[in-house]
Amino acid sequence: MSFPLFTAQQVRDIDQRLIAAGTPGSQLMQRAAEAALTALRLRWSQARAVIILCGRGNNGGDGHVLAGLLRQTGTTVHVLQLGDSTRLAGDARLAAEQAAALGACASPYEAEALAALLSKYSDDRIVIVDAMLGTGFHGTLRGEFADAARLINASAQPVMAMDIPSGLHADTGQVGEEAVVATVTVTFIARKRGLYTGSGPDHAGEVVFDDCGAESAAVDVDAPGVRAIDAGLLGAVLKPRARSTHKGHNGSVLVVGGDAGYGGAAMLAAEAAVRSGAGTVSLLTRTAHITAMLTRRPEVMVCGVEAWQGDAGAMAQQLVEKASVVIIGPGLGQSAWSRQMLQCSVMWATMLGKPLVLDADALNLAAKDAGFWSESAPSGQRQHWVVTPHPGEAARLLGLSTAQVQADRFAAIGQLQLLTGAQCLLKGAGSLLAFAPGTSGDTDTLDVCIEGNPGMASGGMGDILTGVIAALMAQGLSSADALRCGVCAHGEAADLAVVSVGERGLLASDVVSFLPKVLNVNDK
Repeated sequence: MSFPLFTAQQVRDIDQRLIAAGTPGSQLMQRAAEAALTALRLRWSQARAVIILCGRGNNGGDGHVLAGLLRQTGTTVHVLQLGDSTRLAGDARLAAEQAAALGACASPYEAEALAALLSKYSDDRIVIVDAMLGTGFHGTLRGEFADAARLINASAQPVMAMDIPSGLHADTGQVGEEAVVATVTVTFIARKRGLYTGSGPDHAGEVVFDDCGAESAAVDVDAPGVRAIDAGLLGAVLKPRARSTHKGHNGSVLVVGGDAGYGGAAMLAAEAAVRSGAGTVSLLTRTAHITAMLTRRPEVMVCGVEAWQGDAGAMAQQLVEKASVVIIGPGLGQSAWSRQMLQCSVMWATMLGKPLVLDADALNLAAKDAGFWSESAPSGQRQHWVVTPHPGEAARLLGLSTAQVQADRFAAIGQLQLLTGAQCLLKGAGSLLAFAPGTSGDTDTLDVCIEGNPGMASGGMGDILTGVIAALMAQGLSSADALRCGVCAHGEAADLAVVSVGERGLLASDVVSFLPKVLNVNDK
């Protein structure tokens, strides 16, 4: 499945259009609170009490309406008001007054009061509701808001955030020193993109969405430019093979990498390409790695090259000629051998019109060469390349720090695409995909992959991803579709592997074995 993701301003625009179309703001608050109540009761029906922390804005207003609804069900509710309650205005003020009339009167927030409540219910089933700050927040939590977030996070109680966890940037997924870590986030009107990338998944927990009637109201909504994707798209793109198919129909992948001491990365990429359906896979690597590769996976053909010259260079050139797509980077290293392999393989691939998948040290070496992208190939060829950096590699390419990349991943992926002219992936929680203009069915759309799990934070995961993407390209998918399907299949295979292995100790090799199951989605 896929669904659109919005910035805070885009959500505010939808909100205003709903109001202009005849839905009062107070009614939107009511709908939001009802959605939150449903989510709360489904998950914590036995909760003895609910503690709601409300800010002064509309997010706090949602919390006050929820408090009133809970009181009507007979639930014990404690409401703590952050900020000057005399400055409550508009719908938020009305919500607080109505909640008080129902017996859910707010008390001014004090750290001691919250700590006392948490201590009082330490052995009971309670729920904490975060309605302090909404999508208008950016920066760092300070004062009583930071204090409340610390106390909430230190408790062992479940937390439900209304719309977005306080302290999380709705657009970027960035957090400061303090931000609420929710068990569940119930988000309203439209899904906020910051919930799905960067620190968003860590702080949002399970995301529940309610449009509060936006869809049925049929208000005009501008295309947001970002969407979430998952493995559900595989069925529409990966078609069953014809009975007459032979290996020549399924393309050939060449992996270039594996300097001394780094052979495993290149082997993993080659094995993943085999497991992802490429007709043939070859590995161009150091001679010392031939035996290990053939022992591990005899289906992979291996060529040992110590220098791209003479007979060895001619053999390497022939491998590039025969390849449908060339992977450069896994275990490549940054030695003189590494630089020669990168330079020669890119040169021959460009001359022969072969698409490339560049990762790892291919990108680190490219970052040291200011003219690499413009001088390696014309823009028309590079738009069929795929580059797959993690945040550190992206930072080196862009001349930034890793922290700067992570502070606004959406901006970083856009800059990467402009720099490289290629199909781009920025790996991490909520991996981001950006496409070369004119090569994707959704030219102006960034994709966010919501597959995967923390077990993937181990060596070799990126190497197998390059193998999956290249194998799909070799089988005839466009570079854009191969990137989308490869990233989602990689994450889904990891999710299946976790069921058997668990997150801690998950290996890239574990994930490879689940790739055929994921990629054969349409086989009968």
